[in-house]
Amino acid sequence: MSTTLFSLAIGTGTKNSKGDWLEVFYPQPLTSPSEKLVAAVTEIVKYEGGNSFVELDSATCHALEETFTNIGEESLAAVMKSLEVSSQPRVVTFLKTDVSPVSTPEAYLKLQLLSHRLVKPHGINLSGIFPLLPNVAWTSEGAIDLSELTARQLKARAEGRVLSVDSVDKFPKMTDYVVPTGVRIADAARVRLGAYVGEGTTIMHEGFINFNAGTEGKSMIEGRISAGIMIGEGSDLGGGCSTMGTLSGGNDIVVSVGKNCLIGAEAGINIPLGDRCTVEAGLYITAGAKITLLDKDKKPVEVVRATALAGKSDLLFWRNSQTGAIECLANKSAIELNEELHAHN
Repeated sequence: MSTTLFSLAIGTGTKNSKGDWLEVFYPQPLTSPSEKLVAAVTEIVKYEGGNSFVELDSATCHALEETFTNIGEESLAAVMKSLEVSSQPRVVTFLKTDVSPVSTPEAYLKLQLLSHRLVKPHGINLSGIFPLLPNVAWTSEGAIDLSELTARQLKARAEGRVLSVDSVDKFPKMTDYVVPTGVRIADAARVRLGAYVGEGTTIMHEGFINFNAGTEGKSMIEGRISAGIMIGEGSDLGGGCSTMGTLSGGNDIVVSVGKNCLIGAEAGINIPLGDRCTVEAGLYITAGAKITLLDKDKKPVEVVRATALAGKSDLLFWRNSQTGAIECLANKSAIELNEELHAHN
């Protein structure tokens, strides 16, 4: 059997009283692990191929610890040393190929690959993930099955404690699983697991990043990054602005923001922007919006649908305060932009 894998991870998680997985934490997920490592794990846990997971007991964790030490995988050996004495469920998950996940451990591994920056949004297959993520109560004592929450709250009260429920959702906050290097996150609850937060990004209190979305690098995020949307290096999202993804009415348009763009406060986009674009505060550009192209003297040249400008760079969008029309001024002349839009190459 081939020992090449797309991903391998060992972790620990939470189950409900029926034995169903609620979540899994992988402290050190790997992509393209070495064949030597995969072969060693395969021999101990009897991995039989494909995308699957194997639950671990303490004896197996100890055997993996010894093996990792022998082959020079000291960091993995340290993980196994911690898991060996744990009373929580433990698991090793194998992804032979990047196909749709079919289990909760697989789904959680894929989300953590994104937040560890090991894969980028749109760079991993997440189709069918929602049914694999149970809707649970995220509490001060971890994930709790909703049907078991009241009993757990009563038990805590009877013991003189308060069980705090932070949210009820399919997705936990990213920082309970991954804290990427070089970032600032003012309100951790507003960044979901599966977000890709680039080095140098600052997310202020009103900033939000959904799963399978994020930033390439240095950015100031004070608005919403919806699922599937990537923000380029050096771009800023003003307070309360919105980027409309496929989960929020964006249809099949893949929205993205290029480098060094600015989306003003309370503005929004439903089209991809190229580099160095600016959207005036309060202006929402939907895909079907009619936009008037202006020449260098700010005279109208042509009216086009917003989608005709998708991905174009060096554009400034505003709303004419007298006519109410959405207008676009380009760094290049409007005639040059017009010829580009109508070219057939």
